Amino acid sequence: MSLDATIQMFFEEAADLLREFETELLRLEQDPQAGGAIDAVFRSVHTLKGISATLGFEAIARFTHGLEDLLARLRKGEFTATPTMITALLESGDGLRALVEGARTGTPVDAARLEAMLSTVRAHGGSGAPVPATPPRVTAPPELYVITFVPPADLLSRGLDPVRLLDALEHLGEIVELVPDASRLPPLEALSPETSYLGFTCTLRTAHPRSAIESVFEFVGDTGVVQIATAAVPPTVTGGPGSKGTAGDRRRGQRREVADRRAADGPSREVWADRTSIRVATGKIDRLVNLVGELVVTQAMIAQIVTRFTPDRLPQLAEAVAQMDRHARDLEERVMAVRMLPLRTIFGRFPRVVRDLAQAAGKDVVLDLQGEDTELDKSVIEQISDPLTHLVRNAVDHGIEVPALRHQAGKPATGRVALRAWQQGGNIYLEISDDGRGLDRERIQAKAVGLGLLASDEVADDETLFAFIFRPGFSTAEQVSEISGRGVGMDVVARNVENLGGFITVHSERGRGTTFRVKLPLTLAILDGQTVRVGSEHYIIAMASVVESVRPRPRQLDTVLGTAETFTLRDRPLPLIRLHRLFRVTSAIEDPTEALVVIVEHDGRRVALLVDELLDQQQVVIKSLEANFQRTEGIAGATILGDGRVTLILDVPGLITLARSERHRSRESHPAGKVGTAVVS
Repeated sequence: MSLDATIQMFFEEAADLLREFETELLRLEQDPQAGGAIDAVFRSVHTLKGISATLGFEAIARFTHGLEDLLARLRKGEFTATPTMITALLESGDGLRALVEGARTGTPVDAARLEAMLSTVRAHGGSGAPVPATPPRVTAPPELYVITFVPPADLLSRGLDPVRLLDALEHLGEIVELVPDASRLPPLEALSPETSYLGFTCTLRTAHPRSAIESVFEFVGDTGVVQIATAAVPPTVTGGPGSKGTAGDRRRGQRREVADRRAADGPSREVWADRTSIRVATGKIDRLVNLVGELVVTQAMIAQIVTRFTPDRLPQLAEAVAQMDRHARDLEERVMAVRMLPLRTIFGRFPRVVRDLAQAAGKDVVLDLQGEDTELDKSVIEQISDPLTHLVRNAVDHGIEVPALRHQAGKPATGRVALRAWQQGGNIYLEISDDGRGLDRERIQAKAVGLGLLASDEVADDETLFAFIFRPGFSTAEQVSEISGRGVGMDVVARNVENLGGFITVHSERGRGTTFRVKLPLTLAILDGQTVRVGSEHYIIAMASVVESVRPRPRQLDTVLGTAETFTLRDRPLPLIRLHRLFRVTSAIEDPTEALVVIVEHDGRRVALLVDELLDQQQVVIKSLEANFQRTEGIAGATILGDGRVTLILDVPGLITLARSERHRSRESHPAGKVGTAVVS
């Protein structure tokens, strides 16, 4: 394993350890008696210290050492974790995250700021005894230890480097002698680059206890590969005035050379697991490998049949092709499963967000998380992260009242914000709710009237009224805070959700709270689609939106207000959209009774799409058009069919918006009389 790969693994592991550090601290704050919380916090810091020291990230190792000493005392029960101390520890975690990011990008970090953080932690260390920011100065006389290390064969493949172990030993004292052990080195033709062969015997002069030496090798995991003994007679120190320096000097020079080379190459783009790489369970990889093996066998069968094809072997060929089709479908599902990540990857950040916002606003807020193991496509997770953060921040800032107001309203002093996720069919639902003051209906209506969105005497229902909060610049906040109140944000939330092919709804009761519900597709890469023909054009409609299809009868068709056409199904009138008029397609069927109507649903509303013919149902790969073309209302993307035809994928909410715009334009152009255009009432 290369050094770059090892360092990449370190940054991925560091991100996980820092998340665990923060999560367990917040759990400890909620319940000082939480079982295992302080142990988990200590373990995160201790593990990060050991790995960073092994890889030569000395600043991270020193900082974590200072934290580790305080946590060790907290772990022993010398003092209790007060809210002030938890805050100081969380801020130290932020500093540690900055150190890791600085190591990743090669950016220097303000050492004075980090020292101030540790000083704050030391100030809240219970007894007031100083917690060192660097390894403590030991006063015991130094001793000599002889350390014999025979590395396991798989040491390198596990991301550990014996040279880094020596660097960690050097931090404990002085390496006065180092003897390599090449007895296990095989012939040149038998060498494997992933196998560790070389061991060493190291004589170390240190005043640290034996346990400190043992901790250097704790990540090796195997027992019996390390032997530590006290040296009876001090050996002669190697190196002299004419030498090229000690082994430690040479290793430090090599480390600087590697660091310089890494800086010259530039930072890696694939270091953070939550940005450009995915951790995949081995079970998923094993299933993919097995499926690829079956595909190879089936492909060989088809190749053999084609090579020796005769008409009587046509059934065999058809069966082999059908089998290949099943394997391709399975492979598609397995590959998509690899892209699926649990929502805990973004849910984990919100306890800290809620805690900090609540403290800044003088509120008591508890966050309830449900459905963290629900899986969603990685690309969807990345794009929904910011909208979710904004909704959670709004719930704390706008929704939850201060304790005094909650007491006056007969509520508990502590407010609750809930973040839930669940899967239903081919969609994921995210729900953000609070038990706060709710949306002020009267204030929203007054603001809408003031902006000219409503007439002064118009009475709008809740759905129409609450939809105004997603308009750019719309805000009812009396004061602008650092968190919100400028009228930006909610429009971005709605736009981002729509760009993902989802939608957002609002339900609120005055004095009882507000709930935002977001519906998203499981993946943006592949969808089950229904192909329809309109004239000479083919379009794809997502099967998740299709309810049914019928052939209209004359009595089911009607025209409202001269322009709006409707289709009545089981006594329920539905807006009728003629796709060929909407997209200016010629040679399409004009008489609806000779065509077909496809009933589609969005956000609980149904509309009827008039098409010429239903074709195949198939899974299609979604290709974005926005990289080369401007966004087009009513079009979600494109795909390539089996015959090579490029086909547009329809966006149902966009079709409704586009049809409504067409209706308004038709009314302005033809104030009286009927106009043949697609409309939605």
